[in-house]
Amino acid sequence: MTLEFEPICLERQKEYHECLDGCPQLMTSDFSFANIFGWAEHYGLEWAFKKGLCFIRQTRPEAVYWAPIGPWERYDWRNCEAMREGGAFIRVPEALTRLWAVAYGNNILIEENRDHWDYVYEVEELIALKGKKFHKKKNLLNQFKKNYDYQYEPMGPECVEEVLEMQDEWYKWYEENNPSDALKAENHAITRVLHNIDQIKGLTGATLRVDGKVIAYTVAEPLCEDSLVIHFEKGDIRFKGVYQAINQMFLENNAAEYTNVNREQDLGDPGLRKAKLSYNPSFLLKKFNAKIL
Repeated sequence: MTLEFEPICLERQKEYHECLDGCPQLMTSDFSFANIFGWAEHYGLEWAFKKGLCFIRQTRPEAVYWAPIGPWERYDWRNCEAMREGGAFIRVPEALTRLWAVAYGNNILIEENRDHWDYVYEVEELIALKGKKFHKKKNLLNQFKKNYDYQYEPMGPECVEEVLEMQDEWYKWYEENNPSDALKAENHAITRVLHNIDQIKGLTGATLRVDGKVIAYTVAEPLCEDSLVIHFEKGDIRFKGVYQAINQMFLENNAAEYTNVNREQDLGDPGLRKAKLSYNPSFLLKKFNAKIL
């Protein structure tokens, strides 16, 4: 079964969502459409649809497959030629590794990849920020509300240009103080998603303004019926408590109907890991690397 790969595009997102809907596990952030579309150029992502599954291949900096997406439990993995063709897989959700372990036995090597585990939180907790464990977050939120005459607004296509301007300023400031290839790549992914915000199914977000100027924004996407993922969240740190404010206000005003919020992985960055742990995740979604032997 030779897979015919093509660049990830907006035109086939409905077909991709059908594959996502067939997955039996609460999906990890990697496979949301906005994520693969936003990062497609950086990683050279391609996809191929075959027998109800979507296979994703990363071509940069080296060729490697992501986990295939679809109704895993109904698939004949043992006789899947595409698995042999791929050989090595990354970002594999835990539920899929269990199926592969049964199908391939000693012929597959499966290893945890802690740096890619997703942090998942209870929406209700991050709205209320009750108790000692959220005391610092609640205090910063209250300071923001007290100190600034702010306006919270859901994000629509009409304000994307202003958000892009804020993102450009944010990127230039951070790039000047802490330049990195990762920061440059993220900026490109954010820009790509924002330019297509009205064409990506289900994408939502919000802004915070002070004196009419956007000082923070967030971009999110539903993952499944009870969960959504925060893809991007940026704020002007000259406004104390800005991150606590955009986080709490978005969940309260635009995401209260969800049970869980996924805030993606830390990529092994110590500062990012500390920040994500400080919000007291309810659980982590494990991901693995797998190699057919």
